[in-house]
Amino acid sequence: MSELNGVGGLSGAARPAIGRGFRLQWEAAQNAFVLLYPEGMIKLNASAGEILKRCDGAATVDEITASLEQAFSTQGLQADVLAFVAMAHEKRWVSLQ
Repeated sequence: MSELNGVGGLSGAARPAIGRGFRLQWEAAQNAFVLLYPEGMIKLNASAGEILKRCDGAATVDEITASLEQAFSTQGLQADVLAFVAMAHEKRWVSLQ
C-alpha cells in the first residue's frame, strides 16, 4: 500500500475521508467544528477542523497540506498534517481511500 510508509506509517499519497459512523459539522454553539458519532461528540480545535474538512476521500494528504499552506499563507505543514491524519486514522476518525 503506497499510502502507508511516511510519518506515522502514512504517505502524502493517502486519500483520507471521514470515517464511517462519523459526521463532521460546524457547531455554532461550540464555535468549532465537531465530529459527531452515535455515542457522542468530539469538539475539534481549529487546526483539526481545517484538516478534517478537507478529508473528502478525493484529496491526497499532499493536496490537503498544499491547500492549508495556501489558505493560511504558510509553509512546512506536511509533517503536522501527516501526524494528525495518522492519529485520526488510528482513532478511526478517518479511513484511507
